[in-house]
Formats: sequence, structure tokens, C-alpha cells
Amino acid sequence: MQLPECRALLTGASGGIGRELVEQLCAGGARLLLVGRDQAALAALAARWPSRIEFVCAELASVEGREQVLAAARRFEGLNCLIHAAGINQFCLLEQQDDEAIARLINVNLTATLQLTHRLLPLLRQAPHALVVNLGSTFGSIGYPGFAAYCASKFAVRGFSEALRRELADTPVKVLYIAPRATRTAMNAGPVAEMNQALKVSMDDPVAVAAQIAQAIAREREELYLGWPEKLFVRLNGLWPRLVDQSLRKQLPIIKRFARSNPAGDAR
Repeated sequence: MQLPECRALLTGASGGIGRELVEQLCAGGARLLLVGRDQAALAALAARWPSRIEFVCAELASVEGREQVLAAARRFEGLNCLIHAAGINQFCLLEQQDDEAIARLINVNLTATLQLTHRLLPLLRQAPHALVVNLGSTFGSIGYPGFAAYCASKFAVRGFSEALRRELADTPVKVLYIAPRATRTAMNAGPVAEMNQALKVSMDDPVAVAAQIAQAIAREREELYLGWPEKLFVRLNGLWPRLVDQSLRKQLPIIKRFARSNPAGDAR
């Protein structure tokens, strides 16, 4: 999809990757309907790109919020792209999380993605050609200690993307799945960044990640995994998971040390 033809609804627009993706898409000529919870941040983006941005401040984890987004999408003429960039994370051991934290993570990362897509598909199918773009994660293919609930949500988003792509194969709607690796955003600050430094795990700049996502949208890449050697680890985990088990077992003391130092769990 050529970016000047793109009329996209973007969730998580005020987040680290989402905010940079707004810049990339607007610079390429797209028009956007932004969705987020930070009204000041959304208004600032709209002021920067006044001819290209509309926005709605809504809580996607609630039925009311999703209805607000649907109403805004109906007013936004010519919608032909839905980009799911909203998400939250908690870095801690599963036994440290409470029921409410787990439920909210699954609701935001997975349930809201499915239910918002369900609401917007009739609008997307009115376009001659349309895209659903789901931002996943390397942790949607590799189960990683300290991120059990997050991995569960992203594994599910990957499966949802695959199934929906096949379900819509005879329609004008294509489904893309894009999986960044660790990125330097607020969601990966504090103990996550410290752990990655201790393990010598690379973290990408959100500007570079957003540029690759925008390029994938333009080229309509059905699946894209970002970062090396993470791409290799995804393949290894699919073919020989016991090798990855052994590698992560060696890292486990460091992972647990940082996870236990973060009892509340970082979240965005």
C-alpha cells in the first residue's frame, strides 16, 4: 500500500514505537486517525501534522472505549488500514503478578485487538484494498522467563494474525504481522534495560523500528521479524526448542535477579 493512499487507524499512538510510526507515516503522505489514552500527546501530534491527523482519546480495554473508536472510524472517511500498536508489558515472575495485572495485560494486548478488529472489519471491507497490521514481538515466538503473561498474549496475537489472514484470503483485506525485538521505549526501561545490558542483548531505537514497520506496510510484508540474531532464535525455537531451553537455562539466574528486583512489574 503506497503511503499517500494510506488512511490508517493507529492504536497506541502515544507510545514509544507508535509515536515514531506516526512521524514515519505522516512524512510518507498517510492520513491517520490516532487512538490513545494520553490526550496531550495526541493533541501535540495533531498540531505537528494538522492536515494529516485526527485523534480520539479512548480506553481500548473497555467496551465503551472501543465503541468510541468505532464511532470515530465511521467519521474518518476512507479507512483502509488498521494498525494495532497498543500494548502493555510487565517484567516479573508469574508468581509476582496478581489476577488483576494478568487480566489487564491480556485484555489490552489480545482481547482489545480481536474485538476492535471485529468491529472495524466491515469498514475495511468497503475499501478496494485494505490492511490489518498487528505488531507482535519476538516474545510471540519465544517464551522468555519473566514475561510469561506477555508472551502468552503475543503468541496469541501471532496465531490470530495467521488465522485471520487465511480467513480473509478471498477478500480485499490483507493481514500483516510484524514482530520487533526489544526496543528502547518506556515499556523496556528500568530493570528490563538493565537485564538486557547484563545479558548483552541489543535494543533497537524506536525510530529505526518505526521506519521498518512503515516500509513493511508499503511493501505489504505478510510477516516480518526484526533484529539479528533474534530472527535466528525464532527459527531455532520452532525447530529445536530444547536448544533454546538450554541457552535460557544458563541466563535464568540473571533474569530472575532483575525480575525479583522489580516486584510491581514495569508496565505501560
